[in-house]
Amino acid sequence: MSALITVLHVIICLVLIVAVLLQSGKAADLAGAFGGAGSATAFGPRGTASLMSKVTEIGAILFMLTSLTLWVLSGKSAKSAVSDETAAPIKPPAAETEKPAAVGAEKAKPGTEQAAPKTETQKPTTTIPVPDPKKK
Repeated sequence: MSALITVLHVIICLVLIVAVLLQSGKAADLAGAFGGAGSATAFGPRGTASLMSKVTEIGAILFMLTSLTLWVLSGKSAKSAVSDETAAPIKPPAAETEKPAAVGAEKAKPGTEQAAPKTETQKPTTTIPVPDPKKK
């Protein structure tokens, strides 16, 4: 049902675009740019409606109706991501809840003494000599 309305909606969009682009504007001549031929009324002189203006009016009404219909149909088919029925609490695995031990530390067994953690000695870093700019 929604696929049929979507196709109809796209066809109406194309017809509406063509109808609007083919119309000539009111007072499209040079005098219209300076307020001529329509200064007595708010929207210019009202003549008889042409075929293109009727197609534009009907297309706009059908466009609004198909838009609202698609909106209503999309609301019925989609479920909310936050509804209580679909959302379940996520529990982390038990292994991830334990704190990791310090690096180099060993776990002590009950009844034994814990040895001091082993530390690694740092290797000396090599430095790269930088030439002095004054000695050239």
